[in-house]
Amino acid sequence: MKRTKSVSRTFEMMMGIFGSVIGMFSGSFLIFIKSFGQSHPPFLGVIAILASILGFISVYYVRKNPELAGVGFIIATMFVIVGADYINILSSMFLLVAGVSSLFRK
Repeated sequence: MKRTKSVSRTFEMMMGIFGSVIGMFSGSFLIFIKSFGQSHPPFLGVIAILASILGFISVYYVRKNPELAGVGFIIATMFVIVGADYINILSSMFLLVAGVSSLFRK
């Protein structure tokens, strides 16, 4: 009987969760700031929140289909970067690390 090597995807899950949570908070922060001044349109905060939801969906699929989850993480990274200027850099870095590691880790 041949043993199959299974790869633990805990690292990708944790990076995806951290990035998605930070993206949710920063997106809601951008919507909150918009109510006080003319800094960003609230649509950009909504884009960041939707990208974070895509990150959470990718976290769910990272154990079932890591390639699909990696593509989802990278797409979420692109939309998080579009969603905010400097506040989402940390979120996008976590999501990018999760996406690249789930794509190339075997």
